[in-house]
Amino acid sequence: MNKLQSKVAVVTGGSRSIGAAIAKRLAADGATVAITYNASPEKAQEVVAEIKAAGGNATAIQADAGNPEAVRYAVAAVAEQFGKIDILVNNAGISVLGAPQDIAFEDFQRILAVNVTGVFVATQEALRHMGDGGRIIHIGSSIVQYAAFPTASAYTLTKGAVTGFTRGLVRDLGPRGITVNTIHPGPTDSDMNPADGPVADFVKPGIAMGRYGQGADVAAAAAYLASQDASFVTGAELMVDGGFTA
Repeated sequence: MNKLQSKVAVVTGGSRSIGAAIAKRLAADGATVAITYNASPEKAQEVVAEIKAAGGNATAIQADAGNPEAVRYAVAAVAEQFGKIDILVNNAGISVLGAPQDIAFEDFQRILAVNVTGVFVATQEALRHMGDGGRIIHIGSSIVQYAAFPTASAYTLTKGAVTGFTRGLVRDLGPRGITVNTIHPGPTDSDMNPADGPVADFVKPGIAMGRYGQGADVAAAAAYLASQDASFVTGAELMVDGGFTA
């Protein structure tokens, strides 16, 4: 499994849950992987150590996804260390739940900073170091297709923005052979949405496969989109949701 041999990948928010699974899978497929993290250095180093123990190459860089300068520095540092960036996975994200009239404006600004501005800045900086044929993968959410429960309007807004960004980038980057796609995970067992969490009893019956997704399910989709096999797939919204939005 060396489909990504000689490729350099950046996975934002790669220390936990879906991001960690993506980082490990891309490394298993041969890529050198750099992950960013914010408040979990121990978990980030665990991911790096696991990749290296399996014979891969990885590094971790601290960068708050809501801080444009930190994001810009982290991406540029990867390019300086490894000479290029071939794959960018914009995975870092947070959730703010609540009735729209009750969400503090500061919390709204924070979720925009991480989920939208951070995605734009990471993409902008990566493109300065990405050659023709690169890959950009955004991690969205099935909630943009099916808002299964209340209190998630602010989160849904940010993921909808990412989906729109994908479509625009397709036209900008197509001539360079750079593909841009969005993966929409459905209910996936993660720190943000654990399989035994507060909405699990409500959403699980709607999952056709009868279970929450795992990080590896999303990572498999990311590995495909990052590979040469997906060289003619761009602008796609890939639902990885076990039939939740069917």
